[in-house]
Amino acid sequence: MWNFILWVHLVAMAFFVGGQLMLAVAVVPVLKGKDDGEPMRAVARKFGCGTLVALAVLIASGLAMAIHEHVFTNKALATEFNAKMGLIALVGVLIIVHLRKPKLHALDALIFIGSLTIVWLGVSISSQLP
Repeated sequence: MWNFILWVHLVAMAFFVGGQLMLAVAVVPVLKGKDDGEPMRAVARKFGCGTLVALAVLIASGLAMAIHEHVFTNKALATEFNAKMGLIALVGVLIIVHLRKPKLHALDALIFIGSLTIVWLGVSISSQLP
């Protein structure tokens, strides 16, 4: 069962981070400045809906795995785990600000860099588990 939960977590992470990469590398350069901007907004809305599902899955599966692996009580992992949780909260705030101010494109980069750092911390934490 735990392999399945890990798999679901990784698929949700791939959607969230991979989707950001796809938007940055392919969608935005192709659709930027086209028409009245509606195609870009439509893509962003669809990705946003999928992102909400992915984030819910990431939180639920990540919490389940952290409880299962006793990460909350593992002093050796506490610093990285707390950093990951803080960064997740920060990225969440950045996403909310981005929803309200979509033309602040620096937020896109900050969210993406934060997301990649969260993935790195997850890999680091999981590599230290027994």
